[in-house]
Amino acid sequence: MSEEPIVGQTNGLEVPRFAGLTTFARLPRREDVTHYDAAVVGVPFDSGTTYRPGARFGPSHIRQSSRLLRPYNPSQDVEPFAHHQVVDAGDIACNPFNIEEALQTIETSISSLIADGQSLVILGGDHTITLPILRSLYKAHGPVALVHFDAHLDTWPTYFGAPYTHGTPFRRAAEEGLFIPGHSAHVGIRGSLYGTDDLHDDAAMGFQMFSCLDVERLGVPGVIERLREQVGDAPTYLSIDIDVLDPAFAPGTGTPETAGLLSRELVAMVRGFRGANIVAGDVVEVSPPYDHAEITGVVAANLAYEYLSLFASKPR
Repeated sequence: MSEEPIVGQTNGLEVPRFAGLTTFARLPRREDVTHYDAAVVGVPFDSGTTYRPGARFGPSHIRQSSRLLRPYNPSQDVEPFAHHQVVDAGDIACNPFNIEEALQTIETSISSLIADGQSLVILGGDHTITLPILRSLYKAHGPVALVHFDAHLDTWPTYFGAPYTHGTPFRRAAEEGLFIPGHSAHVGIRGSLYGTDDLHDDAAMGFQMFSCLDVERLGVPGVIERLREQVGDAPTYLSIDIDVLDPAFAPGTGTPETAGLLSRELVAMVRGFRGANIVAGDVVEVSPPYDHAEITGVVAANLAYEYLSLFASKPR
């Protein structure tokens, strides 16, 4: 880079946290800079939900909670905004009444944001949005290694005959060859299923599964080691459904499941990808109407911050 990044108002010692820009971490907007290396973009879409709605308000809620972030991340020993330009690219305005049209809008918009090799953090929205994101990444990188943190598999065939919902994105992604079988994984899976076919079908798509019981048995370092072996050097996409966390740590979500991960465990696993070839990541299914005291919003904002720290740690 030939010029110092514009960092906006991320330092709470210079501008009080409750003042200033309403962007993620009070970063500059995309239109305020001439170039950017990484962007945060919101996708306020929840027309694919099957239980509680509200994730369409997730991006603005996560931005509000991100006011608590500071410029230096000691756990990754990096200042994510200091040496490359990070911007808030606003929200992708997609049709809430036509899912297929919304998916096309998201795909086109994501492709535009990464056209020059930029890294990207996506704030959802429900998990339906990950399918068009993977389509965009496929155009840029080919099939990616996919690490999916979730209470649910999201590889079901349909809901009430609808092919595009927040429970089907990875079934469609498998059918379209958007991720690398054998180099992709689910983490945090738990709860009841519709039948044993759910597990058999999922394994046939090429996913390794680490349930919450596996995390307990192997420990976080053991899971990280296996995930890093799984993805190797491939371009990697991280997708976090916030319901992977126990409802005690993320009450504001659409389909909560008991006995989930601790926020400490999830953040540690994301940090475990330092040095991996992470090209983008999302945090989805934050539903503010069910979130008291910004509990879910704060953890979601910090997960997005960890993504940006991973990007800043990559060799340039």
